[in-house]
Amino acid sequence: MARIRRNDRGLPAGDFEALVQRYYTGLYQFALSLSHTEADACDLAQQTFYLWARKGHQVRDLTKVKTWLFTTLYREFLKTQRRQQRFPHIALSEADAELPPIPAEVVERLDWHTLVQCFRQIEEPYRAPLVLFYLGEHSYAEIAKILAVPIGTVMSRLSRGKQKLHARLVTIPSQEVASPNGRQAREL
Repeated sequence: MARIRRNDRGLPAGDFEALVQRYYTGLYQFALSLSHTEADACDLAQQTFYLWARKGHQVRDLTKVKTWLFTTLYREFLKTQRRQQRFPHIALSEADAELPPIPAEVVERLDWHTLVQCFRQIEEPYRAPLVLFYLGEHSYAEIAKILAVPIGTVMSRLSRGKQKLHARLVTIPSQEVASPNGRQAREL
């Protein structure tokens, strides 16, 4: 078996561009057959070559580069499919029924200070997941890891916390919305 020389980044000495030219079309076609959209196929192919640039040096037998690339592309496709199932993209207009009904006057009066005050009024077991989810933009799994609780606990605390937050937001008296200097808070 002939060994191919590698450069200092672990890539075949032949050149990364040559690798892309040789395998891009096949990878793109495979990705297109999986994803059914050109944009997703391009993304998958690019992600595959990105991963090759980062991890290609780990491939010991360079005769298996093609297999590695196609396997990596397929795994990336499966990863994006799992992510889309966990976090589906839904148009806001389609989710209107799921959004909590907050009166327009509350939204018009709401400012950052008021929101922080509402969070402070919620009990700690519910406040921490809410803050991590809404302000920290963490996933359920990340929150579970941070708080060292099961993911089911995170989900139930978020559900109850959302109810408590909604109740606080709907019943905000106008004097709580006043800014620290006594004037009415600016509308967002």
